[in-house]
Amino acid sequence: MSKFDEINIGDTLGPLELFVSKDQCRAYAKLMGMGEIAGRFTDDEAAKKEGLPGMILPGNMSLGLLSKLVTDWIGSSNAWLKQMSTTYRVPVQPDHAITIHGFITNKNPEAHTAEIDVWMENEEAERLVTGTATVEFRK
Repeated sequence: MSKFDEINIGDTLGPLELFVSKDQCRAYAKLMGMGEIAGRFTDDEAAKKEGLPGMILPGNMSLGLLSKLVTDWIGSSNAWLKQMSTTYRVPVQPDHAITIHGFITNKNPEAHTAEIDVWMENEEAERLVTGTATVEFRK
């Protein structure tokens, strides 16, 4: 990543291409204590009983993947991810290719911050999760 003065509105982040397996989803859900209380994260049949197409990623797992795009972009610079918000539009299913994108939508010279729109897409370019991140650059 560049310094604050070198970034511009419209600069892109990514794309970050990922594949999350069902085993990774199950391991995450179990590690977070969700495995026993929410079968939709660990079992296709339990998810289908809830009206879902099959297992889905926990929302905080999707949030973590979106955050990864931003923190990878920050790298070892003097910036930090100050805030991130998300909207879950379509369930994210494991065993599918996921692509994460972002671009800078605003730059505030007084606060030394950049606003970044981020989103996660499936193979059909359908936006599954969208969000906004605020990155603050230390002066």
